[in-house]
Amino acid sequence: MQKITPFLWFDQQAEEAVKFYVSILPDSRIVSMSRYGEAGPGPKGQVMTATFELAGQRFIALNGGPQFKFTEAISFLVDVKTQAELDRLWSKLLQGGQPQRCGWLKDKFGLSWQIVPTALGKMLGDKDPERSRRVTHAMLGMVKLDIRALEEAYGRPPAVKSTRRSALKPRPRRSPSARARA
Repeated sequence: MQKITPFLWFDQQAEEAVKFYVSILPDSRIVSMSRYGEAGPGPKGQVMTATFELAGQRFIALNGGPQFKFTEAISFLVDVKTQAELDRLWSKLLQGGQPQRCGWLKDKFGLSWQIVPTALGKMLGDKDPERSRRVTHAMLGMVKLDIRALEEAYGRPPAVKSTRRSALKPRPRRSPSARARA
């Protein structure tokens, strides 16, 4: 059993949201649902809480009313290996939602998601600051991430060659008369 379980507060759409999420991500299922009874506070028969798993991670959803809304301060990052997987999850989660920059989207329930290629962390954390800068720059221009474009930015040689000469190839010395002619 996991020690920490994300608890998601919905107005009245917990059941719809849970069914939506488990239909999209592999290794996902609804574990249980409890419903409001005569005593409320929600309408009798409406889901009060739903326990579910997404990609093996347990969550709980609550129909708690309109007091609280999701913000981008909390998001779920989904790690993907291929562009096809990224495209599929992006299009499904985006149905009725809003795309945002850098691989983020807000789904139709207001929950924020990041659909991110596995390799992005390695590229952004590269020891070569120029490589990671190019990847960051490419990513900042994207809405849905494009793995090939990120890889191209990562592997691309710098646009401007360094004017610094290699220590292995010393600059040839010119004679004073050659310097005077130059």
